[in-house]
Amino acid sequence: MELYIHIPFCVRKCEYCSFVSFPASEAQKEEYITALLREAENRSAEFAEPVSSVYIGGGTPSLLSPEQFTRLLRGLRERICLDAATEFTVEANPGTLTDVFLDAAVSMGVNRLSLGMQSADEALLQRLGRIHTFRDVEESVAEARWAGIRNLNLDLMFGIPGQTADSWKRTLDAALSLKPEHISAYGLIPEEGTPLFRRLEEKELELPDVEDERGMYSLAIRTLAENGLEQYEISNFARKGYECLHNIGYWTQVPYVGLGVAAASMRITQRNEKGLACVRRTNPEDFSVYLRAVGENDNRYAAVETVDSAGSRFETVMLGLRMNRGVSGERFRALHSVSLEACYGPQLRAMRSRGLMEEAEGRWFLTARGMDIQNSVLLEFMDDPS
Repeated sequence: MELYIHIPFCVRKCEYCSFVSFPASEAQKEEYITALLREAENRSAEFAEPVSSVYIGGGTPSLLSPEQFTRLLRGLRERICLDAATEFTVEANPGTLTDVFLDAAVSMGVNRLSLGMQSADEALLQRLGRIHTFRDVEESVAEARWAGIRNLNLDLMFGIPGQTADSWKRTLDAALSLKPEHISAYGLIPEEGTPLFRRLEEKELELPDVEDERGMYSLAIRTLAENGLEQYEISNFARKGYECLHNIGYWTQVPYVGLGVAAASMRITQRNEKGLACVRRTNPEDFSVYLRAVGENDNRYAAVETVDSAGSRFETVMLGLRMNRGVSGERFRALHSVSLEACYGPQLRAMRSRGLMEEAEGRWFLTARGMDIQNSVLLEFMDDPS
């Protein structure tokens, strides 16, 4: 199983961000760490299996002081056995990362850092509402390497209003100059309710057209591969051996526990001849409601979703096709007690005949063209006749 901890604090919210995040006082940070540790105690029965990976995301975890971060990690280790975790990631934003925070993180077992670089173009960073410059990214990477981080991810974004293929190429080259082990390259998706969405609706800004964005994606795949970072998932690229184990766990339906405001968890409730079924719960998004729920140890505040065996089969396909290695027929049968072809044979054959999917060595995976229109392909699999 995996463990995720959400730190919702930010200096300010980015123009495109729809995640639960907000500025906080030092008193709120202290109160939140206390609540996280209490939640870990409340849910101790869920940690019967070894924790294989830990991911601390946000928000901006690097806004915690070194003392606060150490208190959090030491408290978690007192409540949860993390000895089996081989990958321990913390997210950070350039401009907030310090050498003392990194020293504290590494001393508590963090061995992977994910930095929100997004772009090397200062004008685009300002348009996104980011608080850092590319120089901040360079300094953060240097500090991370000095602290002993040998597994570094950089988040990049394409499809930004005003972005061109040339500026995207400069961002890719700038990121590669820092020699990261991993790069996540995401296409911007304007979320309703964000300032960026409003500015697009009011025609104040305009997104690159679809073909230009597709060209940026293709350029990323080609450029990163030429520099030793192979694509292993739609938006993720890594040097061999540095694929993100935590995210692969999500994509292969490994159970996980999420602690904190708005954090999600997944628990398997059925794994037998009738197939796989699970339940997902999501903690309250409101800070005060979360604190109350933890204080009262009351699960009624959480949103709960039950996923039946048919839904779980579709999720195996949907999540598996995100990855270049695709969906294993053998693993599908082991999870669901039915063959992939029995569930989706007509769809698989139709997608293969259209050049959108291929099958090799017992795995079905998307072609480059299929990856390009993945959402359309997945619609074909929503009808599960079994």
